[in-house]
Amino acid sequence: MALRALARNKMRTMLTMLGIMIGIGAVICTVAIGQGGQQMIHQQMISLGTNLVWIESGGRNVNGVRTGNGATKTLTVQDAAAIKREVHLLTALSPNVDGSIQVASGNQNWYTRYRGVAPDFFHIRRWYLQEGSFFTDRDVDRSADVCLLGHSVQTNLFPHDDPIGKTIRLGSLPCLVIGTLVPKGLSTSGRDQDDFVMLPYTTAMKKLKGTAWLDDIFASAVTPQAIPAAETQISLVLRNRHKLRPDEDDDFNIRHPEDALEAQEKASRTFTLMLASVASVSLLVGGIGIMNIMLVSVTERTREIGVRMAIGATDEDVQMQFLIEALALSLLGGAAGVIFGLFASAGVSNLLNWPAAISPTAVIVAAAFSAFIGIFFGYYPAQKASQLDPIEALRFE
Repeated sequence: MALRALARNKMRTMLTMLGIMIGIGAVICTVAIGQGGQQMIHQQMISLGTNLVWIESGGRNVNGVRTGNGATKTLTVQDAAAIKREVHLLTALSPNVDGSIQVASGNQNWYTRYRGVAPDFFHIRRWYLQEGSFFTDRDVDRSADVCLLGHSVQTNLFPHDDPIGKTIRLGSLPCLVIGTLVPKGLSTSGRDQDDFVMLPYTTAMKKLKGTAWLDDIFASAVTPQAIPAAETQISLVLRNRHKLRPDEDDDFNIRHPEDALEAQEKASRTFTLMLASVASVSLLVGGIGIMNIMLVSVTERTREIGVRMAIGATDEDVQMQFLIEALALSLLGGAAGVIFGLFASAGVSNLLNWPAAISPTAVIVAAAFSAFIGIFFGYYPAQKASQLDPIEALRFE
C-alpha cells in the first residue's frame, strides 16, 4: 500500500528521495576519500621504517650566524659505533652518506641520488628485495663497488633489460648491480621514494663523496615506547663524544619522523569527520523534505483516512501506514544513495588521482541513519493523520 501510494506521484517521490540519496552519497564519498588519505599516510609511516630514530648532522653558531642542518662535520663512523655499543634500546643501526650524481649504463643515463648505507638499513627502513641480493658487511669492510637500484633508476637505465650483473657508472665509478628493490611509490609530499642508487657507505664516503664524516645515522628502537629513552641516551653519547659544554647547543639533530606523520593522520581523521558532519546536514535537509511531503500527503488524503477509519481502521493502523510510507521513501533514497556514493567515490578518486577506501561501516551507518531519518521525520505526519476525526475527515473537501 505504501509503494502504491508513493507511485501515484512519481515525480514528487523521486525529488523527495533525491535529497536522501545525495546526503547518503555525500557521506559515503567524503568518508571514503578521507579514509583513503589516512591509509596513504599510514602506509607512509610504515615505509619510514621500524621504530625509526633518525640522527642527522646539525648546524652550528658561527659568530652569531646559525648554519643550517647538515653543516657540521662532527658525525662520524666512530659515533655510530659508540651509539651501537652503548645504547641498548636499539636493535639495528646504519650510517648514511648521500648526495646527487649522474649515473649511466650504455647509452642511457639518469640524474639521481646515491645513498651509502650499512646492511641494517634495509631492515630499519623496510626496504625489500625484488631481485638479486643485498650487499653484506664484508662488502662494507672492503668498500666494494656494488650497488642496488631503486625502481625509478632501474626503469630509466634498463627499460628492457635485467640489470642484475650489469655494470653502471656512478659519476666515474664503475659499480656492479647486485640487486633491485621493491618500489614504494610517491611519498605524501609527492617525492619519488624509488629514485636512488644504494651502495655500501664506505664506498660512498671514500670513492664518491671523499669525506670522513656522515650525513645521518638511522637506527631502530626495540619498541615504539622505547624511542624517547633511546633518543635521550643517543644525545648523551654524542654530546659526550663531541665534548659539548652544558651551555652549548647540540651539533646534531635527533628526529622521529613518525610524529609528524601521526599528526598528519590525526588531522586527516579530524578533517574527514568534519566533512562527514557537513555532508550529513544534507541528510537532515532530506528528512525535512520527507516531513513536508508527508504532511502534504496527509492533507491530500484526508477523505481516504476518514473512509479507512469509518470501516474499522484504528489510529495505530493509520499511523503505521504513513510511517511506513516515510520509511519506504528514506530506505529507497538510502539504497540509491549507497550506489551513488560508491560511484562518486570511484569517480573522485580517478579524477584527483587520490585513493578512496570504501568503509563498510560508513555504508551501514549511512543506510541505518537514512532509516532513522524516515522514522523520525515521518512520525509527526503519521501521528497527525492518526488523530484526525473520522467525521470531519469524511466532510473534508
